[in-house]
Amino acid sequence: MSDARVVAAEAVERHIRAFFEGHYVEVVDYDLGPERREVVPDLRVLVVGPGPRSDSWAYVTAGCWATMEKDGHGLEFVMTAHVRDQRFIELMAMIAYYHCGGHQLSLQHSMPIGEPWVPGSTCDHLLVSLPYLHGPDLEHCPVPGGHARILWTLPVTTAEIEFRRRHGHEALEQRLDEAEIIPTDPFRVSVA
Repeated sequence: MSDARVVAAEAVERHIRAFFEGHYVEVVDYDLGPERREVVPDLRVLVVGPGPRSDSWAYVTAGCWATMEKDGHGLEFVMTAHVRDQRFIELMAMIAYYHCGGHQLSLQHSMPIGEPWVPGSTCDHLLVSLPYLHGPDLEHCPVPGGHARILWTLPVTTAEIEFRRRHGHEALEQRLDEAEIIPTDPFRVSVA
């Protein structure tokens, strides 16, 4: 790992530990494997347990910013889930590879998972949104020479993605808000 990448990953980790003070935080070095390793060579997934700030688990990438930053600005991603599971670590690695491997994600983008979020769930896409569950204090992460923006990857259904294509991102977010979805519920009903 290059010095700049180490410093960036450490800055993201410090930010997450400070934001989630009082929570258990585990750092998982994730090797994407021989065919994909070069895309995000230093990927880490920070696994945050429930605590005073949130009763959910959070999974955060560390390594996307160092791979994709432009003029000191780049992204990392957070997902919230109801349990600690290797599945969510693997999904974060999938997001990192998708983002850094040619499908550069940004706010209001979506990504197909290719299968249910968890077995039995109708959520099979991820919607890139502001981290509403945690707010701008999580979103804005200073790193040496710039900042990382941490965006939320919310599991959504194919029908919700189709609704967004027809009516726009804001219309979908409004529907999600009005339905008062529990974003960590893998079996929630689609709002579209």
